[in-house]
Amino acid sequence: MWQKILFLSLSGAFGTLARYWLSGVIQKLISTEFPLGTAAINIIGCLFFGFFWAFMENRLSVSGQMRTFVFIGFFGAFTTFSSFAFETSQLLNESQWLWASVNILFQNLIGITGLITGLTIGKLL
Repeated sequence: MWQKILFLSLSGAFGTLARYWLSGVIQKLISTEFPLGTAAINIIGCLFFGFFWAFMENRLSVSGQMRTFVFIGFFGAFTTFSSFAFETSQLLNESQWLWASVNILFQNLIGITGLITGLTIGKLL
């Protein structure tokens, strides 16, 4: 169990460092008010999440534990947006239109509302 936690922590740390570095590089190379670094990370993360998921599914025999390290550890730290996009695409793939729509609206609207509420509370305290 401790070994699994250690490897998950390490893969998460690598994902975090990769996000921090790449986002900074992109933002410095293309100076703009738009958060291009974050947008690029989310898009790149989704692209690579999909690629590695399909590659591991179709070409490699990869253990569930290794998938945990790659997708929850690395990609979870690199961008949680990739998990959100993958889960939504799974719902769409299964023709679960209502649940896919609810997932998109719920996570975006409630997430932004939660952030604004937290900012407001934090400023009041």
